[in-house]
Amino acid sequence: MSRHGLLKGLAWAMGVACVAIGLYHLVLGIVSVPGAEGAGPATATVDSRERFYNAVFVGFGLAWIETARRTPVPARAVRWLSAVFLLGGVGRVLSVAVHGWPHWFQIPLAALELGLPPLYFWLADADERRAAGAARGDGVPAAQAAAQAES
Repeated sequence: MSRHGLLKGLAWAMGVACVAIGLYHLVLGIVSVPGAEGAGPATATVDSRERFYNAVFVGFGLAWIETARRTPVPARAVRWLSAVFLLGGVGRVLSVAVHGWPHWFQIPLAALELGLPPLYFWLADADERRAAGAARGDGVPAAQAAAQAES
């Protein structure tokens, strides 16, 4: 699979996953949080916050979907969305430092939030580079063409 195909596929997958996860938590509220069942009864404030943040997470997923739909996939949008996702992973690390380890299910989520952004940063300009090469008619991305010209 090409870099631009991988970028488009991963951006779509990220968007769909975020929308689905956000809707799940928005509808179910605090009972949807792994490990929350042992913490006592949910307060209206905590449940309200859970539902609000997940409505925002649905919007984040829709932003990924909109980004994936564009041709070429805009590198700037991919970088911004990836940075926001990475910031969520940093938040989890801060939580571990302050409160200790969360429910086990949160650990793989943190790994995704810290591990996927570097991949997205690497892929971010793949579709724009492919489109630039196609516009020149050579099918070779601009940076690759420049490297070939220098050789």
